[in-house]
Amino acid sequence: MISLKTNYLGLTLKSPIIVGSSGLTSSVENIIDFEKQGAGAVVLKSLFEEQILNEIHHTIGQSELTNQYPEALDYISNYTQANSLDKYLALIGECKKAVSIPVIASINCASATEWMRYATKIQEAGADALELNIYIMPSDPDKTSAQNEKVYFDVLEGVLKHVSIPVAVKISPYFAGLAETTRKLSWAGAKGIVMFNRFYSPDIDIDSLKLSATHIFSSPDEIYQSLRWIALLSGTVHCDIAASTGVHDAKGLIKMLLAGAKAVEVVSTVYQNGHGRIAEMLAGITTWMEAHNFDKPSDFIGIMSLEKAENPVAYERVQFMKHYAGIE
Repeated sequence: MISLKTNYLGLTLKSPIIVGSSGLTSSVENIIDFEKQGAGAVVLKSLFEEQILNEIHHTIGQSELTNQYPEALDYISNYTQANSLDKYLALIGECKKAVSIPVIASINCASATEWMRYATKIQEAGADALELNIYIMPSDPDKTSAQNEKVYFDVLEGVLKHVSIPVAVKISPYFAGLAETTRKLSWAGAKGIVMFNRFYSPDIDIDSLKLSATHIFSSPDEIYQSLRWIALLSGTVHCDIAASTGVHDAKGLIKMLLAGAKAVEVVSTVYQNGHGRIAEMLAGITTWMEAHNFDKPSDFIGIMSLEKAENPVAYERVQFMKHYAGIE
């Protein structure tokens, strides 16, 4: 009998599909429906470090008291942080009461500062795990790659001092030594690595001469970067890997698991196709498993990774020269 259960971050998931952090997961009603559709877990909409800081600055800027009473700055700052955190903790508690699937909290952060104490409150609210979406674009020419990478370790180590629940780190592909850094994050205590987050993609309107957003949703073509790196690293890191970005259907889900992902986060395809997309993807993987005589995901997770692939060099070498030269 086919079972879709998988293990991720030490948690048992009834299926390998996780609905990723987004506006979709800011509603208890949505999360109840995701469970009905077969999702194995949800990652709640992120608590944004930068958003909280912006709210603090906005509130302080509008207050006339701050010039007369400097101590008001601390009060406003603490109140704004507490208000944002309380709303998030309430969402965690409501979700835990409403569903039986794991509820993973998420913090979107760019620094290792006092916000890390939020992690304790998040654990106390009942979150089953915590995903750290560390959002650093290495665009500052005055910072070395080592300085950028250090932030990841500072954040992870700081959070691990406050919680005992499993912690995953959602990363970008922008590292000078992605393989080495990923492995070191697993050594530092990360129970999972999520590959990859997506940065805001700017476009230029040549008529208005203004910047605008483009490609808000991922496309199926974006699967290949995550696919390659998961296949390369799944056998070398000492933690689980979850896939993210570009998985839009059952084929994409299956490919990521074959490469070595323990679970797959989806967002764009649910936005574009509705909640029922989850059930469609699970029906597709079930049919595929039956056709290939697999009883459970662990039977095939990672069998196409670098470690086990018949032609592992294909993951590392550029093949287009051979293709266009007509060499087989």
